[in-house]
Amino acid sequence: MNESGEGRESLTEEEQNAVIEQLCESKAEEFRLIGYERVTGADVWECVSDKYHKKGVPPLYQVVNDILSLKVTQFMNFITLNMYRGDMRP
Repeated sequence: MNESGEGRESLTEEEQNAVIEQLCESKAEEFRLIGYERVTGADVWECVSDKYHKKGVPPLYQVVNDILSLKVTQFMNFITLNMYRGDMRP
């Protein structure tokens, strides 16, 4: 908050991208801790952002929620389907 008690207006696009990148890395680390050793932040973002192709990227709060609420089963379903389609690295 600034001196007048108001919150900051908004983050720049660069700051938003940094937040998203950090959250994806954090989620990837969470998955690695439970045994999914090859998961990267980029993999998490690919999974989360897959549903944004049709309507575009939603507001930051929705993206943050989508990353933080991603379950390993959702992630593995995404990876498996893309591997069958040939859309993803092995």
